[in-house]
Amino acid sequence: MNPHVVVYKKLPDELLAVLRARFRVTYFEAIDETNRAAFLEAIRDADGLLGASVRLDKATLAPAGRLKIVSTISVGYDTFDVDALTERGILLAHTPGVLTETTADTIFTLILATARRVIELAEFVKAGRWQHSIDDSLYGVDVHSKTLGFLGMGRIGQAVVRRARLGFNMTILYHNLQPVPEVETAFGARFLPLDEVLRTADFICVVLPLSPETERLVGAREFALMQPHAIFINGSRGRIVDEAALIEALQQRKIHAAGLDVFEREPLPANSPLLAMSNVVALPHIGSATQETRLAMAQLAVDNLIAGLKGERPRYLANDAVWSDRR
Repeated sequence: MNPHVVVYKKLPDELLAVLRARFRVTYFEAIDETNRAAFLEAIRDADGLLGASVRLDKATLAPAGRLKIVSTISVGYDTFDVDALTERGILLAHTPGVLTETTADTIFTLILATARRVIELAEFVKAGRWQHSIDDSLYGVDVHSKTLGFLGMGRIGQAVVRRARLGFNMTILYHNLQPVPEVETAFGARFLPLDEVLRTADFICVVLPLSPETERLVGAREFALMQPHAIFINGSRGRIVDEAALIEALQQRKIHAAGLDVFEREPLPANSPLLAMSNVVALPHIGSATQETRLAMAQLAVDNLIAGLKGERPRYLANDAVWSDRR
């Protein structure tokens, strides 16, 4: 009998056809309260899972006794209990690399839009309020030649650095688990303690994965260290930031503005104080959301799944120890 695959995110027809030609497929375009029970029943005898944006913890996956691989259409894998999957010998594949440049584009868009008040002023014009030349109450701040500080320095961070240094002549500071010599050699970046980056940078950009060590890494203490003119950018994961502390820092003008693509709770509630602030640019988690990149991510996730079910190593594994143990 062909392996059973449960797909729990909408796929392009051509990729779904590839899976159906190889496997028995149970397909859900998305998971919500109307079909969650059916989804949980389907995964009980699944050999592989493919999807994204659904939290699958140890208890949820416990009944899936045949499961060999989970392939997520995302670079992040914080919705999974990686230790539990590793303990059971289940591969967890993900899709880094193909979304790096697109996500870096989004992050730099947040930097520019927030500094130059693009959303606020576009709405100002649309509302018919542009009646004469603007005065300094509507001025933004420069991006070029400023200091950009990073928390984290992986693939996406390095892609943002390239844009910042080569395109905008920005000075680059960063804090990471360890120095990244190549970014220092190529772009003159300086590795500093976290507090020094926070105190010094004009823009603070979070490009970290979510983990127990990074959850709520940026809170009231960290915002208090930033300069009053600092602009805070988060394009990684919302739970890295204490959102209540961010709101307070913005309301009390401890920092100048924020550009956010991610939030503690998504979708962001309509009554969030963040949405009432003119100095906040809020996007609906669109970091990799272009036609080209989402197709490439889905293709990679399908390739990872097929490889795992054929007994081959998927291109990208979040728990490589499982594959090492099999060898």
